[in-house]
Amino acid sequence: MIFNLLQADTLGAAAQTMAQAAPQQQEMSYSLISMAAKGGWLMIVLLILSIIAIYLFGKKWWMIHQAGKIDKHFMDDIRDCIHEGKIKTAITLCEKFDSPIARLVQKGIERIGRPLNDIQTAVENVGNAEVARLEKGLPLLATIAGGAPMIGFLGTVLGMVQAFFNMAQAGSNIDITLLSSGIYTAMITTVGGLIVGIIAYFGYNYLTSNISDLVFKMENATIDFMDLLHEPADKAE
Repeated sequence: MIFNLLQADTLGAAAQTMAQAAPQQQEMSYSLISMAAKGGWLMIVLLILSIIAIYLFGKKWWMIHQAGKIDKHFMDDIRDCIHEGKIKTAITLCEKFDSPIARLVQKGIERIGRPLNDIQTAVENVGNAEVARLEKGLPLLATIAGGAPMIGFLGTVLGMVQAFFNMAQAGSNIDITLLSSGIYTAMITTVGGLIVGIIAYFGYNYLTSNISDLVFKMENATIDFMDLLHEPADKAE
């Protein structure tokens, strides 16, 4: 009987302790949205920048991915068409591919019959225009990569100013709750700015690397095409 009473008291105390701990645990757990809201209006700016960065990365990645799609036997087919005198067939083959390589080769084919220097200049101009089109938007992504952490640091400074202002207004009656809003702003905006900046930074470097690879392929295609134009003359000799 006594054992049962002791066991009941123990279970009751444990249940009371758990009931008291539950609200405290609930108060200490915050969702990402509520934490971000503590960061103030600068978090809205960082959210907008993150959306722009993700949009630019997705758009440019898809553009570069599509630009790199071309048949590995493309130049061999172009060579066969030109050697056989099928210029229109070669142009039609270039139009089948939505690729910078195909467009610059097409421009060169359309200039066949003119001096080689004019052909090379036309091909290079198309290549420069294609590279500029691929790189469009990357400066904005680089700006976000560098600017987002600075905006986060600005939030840190503003948060600390708010915290010290609250301390000065409180005088000798300093309460830690007076500092909470300023500290939240300081810490959360820093984290938000770093996250956005890191995403934009890695995205920028990834896209730049892919564009460099594509430019290398375009240069090789230009060299192959110019060599192709010399082949008939070499054979005739």
